Parts: sequence; structure tokens; C-alpha cells
Amino acid sequence: MKFVDEAIIEVHAGKGGDGCASFRREKFIPRGGPDGGDGGRGGSIYAVADRNLNTLIDFRYARIHRARNGENGRGSDQYGKSAPDVVLRVPVGTMVLDSATGELLADLDHDGSRALLAAGGAGGLGNLHFKSSINRAPRQFTRGVPGEDRRLKLELKLLADVGLLGMPNAGKSTLIRSVSAARPKVADYPFTTLAPSLGVVRADMNRSFVLADIPGLIEGAAEGVGLGHQFLRHLARTRLLLHLVDFAPVDFDVDPVREAKAIVRELKRYDEALYRKPRWLVLNKIDLIPASERERAIKRFLKGFGWKGRSFIISALTGDGCRELVFAVMDYLQREPQRHRDAEKKNKPRTRKSAPK
Repeated sequence: MKFVDEAIIEVHAGKGGDGCASFRREKFIPRGGPDGGDGGRGGSIYAVADRNLNTLIDFRYARIHRARNGENGRGSDQYGKSAPDVVLRVPVGTMVLDSATGELLADLDHDGSRALLAAGGAGGLGNLHFKSSINRAPRQFTRGVPGEDRRLKLELKLLADVGLLGMPNAGKSTLIRSVSAARPKVADYPFTTLAPSLGVVRADMNRSFVLADIPGLIEGAAEGVGLGHQFLRHLARTRLLLHLVDFAPVDFDVDPVREAKAIVRELKRYDEALYRKPRWLVLNKIDLIPASERERAIKRFLKGFGWKGRSFIISALTGDGCRELVFAVMDYLQREPQRHRDAEKKNKPRTRKSAPK
């Protein structure tokens, strides 16, 4: 199925039913009084996160969603039937924004989370409500309230603990295949990965984390060059970034230090918050460098890159160093959960969860 991570939709909630003006008419009851019922409430439209979905493709083709109107009230004190609500099922990680202002209205970040997109209109009042001591036969009633109409943008941000960054052919897809059961396409040409993929990495029987692979970045990605910029937002929810570097490029004109600096530069230009996320350096394809030259090559790279953070040396193809990397990531995620949860809670918008009564 095609991966779609954004869509524009229109939602039209139902109008409330009109109230009724009628009077009780029965044998032997000449002045029965008002008995007009209220109108029913119009249907509301909700979005609910569903863990079984992973794309917004349905909303690319079904852009307009309408709820039914409430029924009008009737005589004999009969209230109109309220219209059923419409529920739109979206992938976990979907954000709902106002398409005009860009305001974040809801962030559906866990299975079953629910947000009100458009509230149905309240039903009108029947003349039963207007009876008083001086007006025993009121003919007033009120119309139903129109439902809300909104134009919204849906954006999907995948939920992952760790994200992979790197140039095309750095070995990101090979790494995710090596440490998880995910099977993204792998080939020896750039941009093999055309859409994000997720893999569950198990450190042991009781510990695991989710790893996200996105298409490779190239210089100019912040301005829209290449494919990676389209999917960088899927790394926004991650707690740790792994910067993968092709340490043994086939093309001798390619400088690993220059390419690594380009990735960091594009990340900073795209989003300062993403740039500030914890980031580890992972030098890949170490198996292609003779053992006698490895230590000198590693020192030369770290000095040229100016890297003083945590670094790992691996071969995603042979698996060398991957186990140590997985356990280090797992230990880090277990030490840092509370700080991440507090930051997410602070930045989360208030979400309307139900229509007003």
C-alpha cells in the first residue's frame, strides 16, 4: 500500500433538528396546552487513532466527510432523534491542524486517543419550553443550530524511539534489516528507500525499541532537494538519533567527513529542535577497511568531523558491532524515559474530546 503522510479534508457536522410548535388535542381535553418536542442534535465528527493503520491514503481520495442532521421535534412531546456521530479512523501519530492557520488542534499519539473535529449543532426547543403563567399557549419554538464546518490538515508522524539519519546508501536499511524483522528494500543505488519504515528491535526477551528508517538526506534537503526532507518530521517524536556514515565509500571522490557535516548542517537548517535531539555517530561498513588501517582511519575521521560525542563502529552487513549498539541504545532509552515524557506532556495541545451538551 502506498505510504501517504498528509492529507487535507473537510468536515461538516450535522445541523440540529428544529423544535416543534404543537398543542395537545384529545377528546375531553379542550385546552391541552403545548406539547411540541425538541429537535435532535446533529451528528459530530471525531478522529480516533487506530494502531492497525499506518497511512493516510484513504483521506487522499475521501476528502469530504459529512454527518447527518438531527430530526425535527414532533407533537405529543416527541423529541427528534439525534444523528449518529461519524468516526474517522487514523493512524497512531496523526496530528490534526487547522489548514488555514496551521494551529495544532489535536495530537493522537496513542491507540484509542480521540479528538472532536467538528461538533454537531444543538437541537431547537419546542414550544413546550415557552409556557408560562401569562402565556399558556405559546407558539414560539427555536430552530436547530448549524453544525461546525472545518477544513483540516492531517499530518502523520511515525512513533519511534530511535531514528536513523544519513546520506543515501549509508546502510540505514541494511542496519534495520540486521537488527529487526523489518525488510526494507536494499540495493547498491541511491534512494532505494522511498518511504519511512519501522522495525522492532529486541535487545532481549523483555526489552525492545522501535527504530525508524527514512530516505537518505542530501545537501539542500532543507530547501526540498531529494526525498529525505519530506520525511524528516517522522523523526520528531524519536528520543535518540543515530547518524549513520558510509565509512568506506566505493567512490574515492566521496569524503565521509564532508558528507557527515552536510547531514548535520541540513538537520539544523530544517529544524532546530531536531538538531538538538541526542545524536550518536555510527560509522558503518567497517568490514571494507583493512584491520591494520581501521584505528588510524577512525581517528582521522573523528578529528576532521570534530565529534566528541558517543560513537560506534559497525558493519550492518556482517553484524559486527550491531549487538553492542543495540544494547547501548536500549540502556539509554531505559535511563531517559521520564524526561522525554515530561517534555511531550508540556508541548501537547489541549484536545476537544466531546461535543458540548
